[in-house]
Amino acid sequence: MSAGKTDDRVDAYLEKHDQWRQQLAAFREVLLEAGLAEDIKWGIPAYLFNGKNLIGFAGFKQHCALWFHQGVFLRDAAGKLSNAQEGKTQALRQWKVSAGEAVPRELLRDYVLEAIENHQAGRKVKPVSRPLQMPAELQIAMRDDPSLRKAFNNLTAGRQKEYAEHIGGGKQEKTRLLRLQKARPLILAGSGLHDKYRS
Repeated sequence: MSAGKTDDRVDAYLEKHDQWRQQLAAFREVLLEAGLAEDIKWGIPAYLFNGKNLIGFAGFKQHCALWFHQGVFLRDAAGKLSNAQEGKTQALRQWKVSAGEAVPRELLRDYVLEAIENHQAGRKVKPVSRPLQMPAELQIAMRDDPSLRKAFNNLTAGRQKEYAEHIGGGKQEKTRLLRLQKARPLILAGSGLHDKYRS
């Protein structure tokens, strides 16, 4: 397998996360050696095979992590993978690395090659769609403003869900109302909540 081509935007990302530079550079090296294409998706490094996003990584405050979008299918004999959000995340599995911890490149390479094999075999989790849970604040706002209701109904189901979960996820009523106020112009413009992060 020939090494993938580097992307200058990933160089810039590594510079911004200097505390994790060694670990992120090791992730990157293994992924490129496996022949994956390097890109930036949602502001973070992404690694693609035949145009499909398979693996990503990022630096956080307490750790850095590499994730496999269909990691649920990996054997994980070394016990390196965890589910970031139990009960919520279906397919994605992450490999966390702490400060001062070295990345075991050969082991990681085995996981990456298995992820590529799984992709080629067509193994993937089909997302389970849940019914849209509309927060009361959004329902009332749409009842009182027909233009908001029309704009919301014209959004894709995914965008509707993003807004409903974002607004309804506020613990206090004032938080939900503030989120609704900020979301209103985006909804009226026909934009998704996270459109600015999509590339």
